[in-house]
Amino acid sequence: MEAQEILQDIVFILLYGGVMGLNVVAALYLLRRRGNAIAPEVKSPVRLRLWAAAFLMACALSHVFWVIYTTHPSQPLYVIVCGLDLLMLFPTIAGLLLSMLQDRRRPVWPMLVALIPAFVILALCIIRGDENLFLPLSLYVIALYASMMLYMYFAVRHYGRWLRDNYADLEHKEVWQSFVILAGFLLFFVMYSSTTESSTLLVYLLQIDCIIIVALLLWRVETLQTLSESTTAEVEGPVADAQRTSVQQAISVDIAPLLKKHCENKHLYLQHDLSLSQLAQAIGTNHYYLSQYFSQQGLTYNTYINGLRIRHFFRQYQKAVADGRTITAQQLSSESGYRSYSTFSAAFKQYTGKTVAAWMRDTGE
Repeated sequence: MEAQEILQDIVFILLYGGVMGLNVVAALYLLRRRGNAIAPEVKSPVRLRLWAAAFLMACALSHVFWVIYTTHPSQPLYVIVCGLDLLMLFPTIAGLLLSMLQDRRRPVWPMLVALIPAFVILALCIIRGDENLFLPLSLYVIALYASMMLYMYFAVRHYGRWLRDNYADLEHKEVWQSFVILAGFLLFFVMYSSTTESSTLLVYLLQIDCIIIVALLLWRVETLQTLSESTTAEVEGPVADAQRTSVQQAISVDIAPLLKKHCENKHLYLQHDLSLSQLAQAIGTNHYYLSQYFSQQGLTYNTYINGLRIRHFFRQYQKAVADGRTITAQQLSSESGYRSYSTFSAAFKQYTGKTVAAWMRDTGE
């Protein structure tokens, strides 16, 4: 679509302006509002809100820059706008995605370094006036996103293992949805980077894609629970190699009775959002020793707590049946430490290999 055609399309102008305004409003909402509208019970990470707001403002500015280019089209201005897009959007996307992973802080500066070849190509475009250089630029942009997706794949897998090792309840903590967001970004920029002349359908699809990304981003920010505890650090520091064997032998002897006394007998596992660090403090040990204990047992912390909760459900159900009381699985799941029935159902099936309904039917027989 030529610039003159874009300026004559009133519907597209309204859509374009609406998307630009939507980005600004969403950014201001994330910056100004302290609580969450989508999930009021969730406290979202401040760092994630800031990066999300930065990305949304970058999208709004990108829309402004392209309006300027459309009204004054020229090759040098086109190259400058492309450069500004890269400078604003790539780092904010990287910061946004990395801030979803709360096990440790991952730096954004490698993304800035990775942009250097792109800016070299853009500079050559201006100096030589060679439009053929846009093809290698598009290929580099696609390769950059593919590399980011590959990195995020392994980072999210590692993050998932970290969550299971440190938290009993994974609700509002898992971040596989970041792949959906990344796919949206990738779709947007692959379409944008791979074409020099945009069709009418493409420019409309890009705006619709942007609306979906804003909605998905707001949902992700407001439903991701902040994990403020410093569970990644070893409380007493790294143990010397020469002492590691004796320490591991002592762990099994010391930790097991403490868990029995303070966690299992006192039903501490029924507490919502009980973390590994909180449990370690409750039983009088530290995060490192408790983590090592579960590792020796071939368990994750999440598996250990879920096992206790499911067995508690068994006992409560059998007691209700013996007393002749009518009770629902939803009610029992809440009494067994689960905030969400869907979370309970997934944990139950993983533990027993059956759905809750199938197990209750078989038990009744």
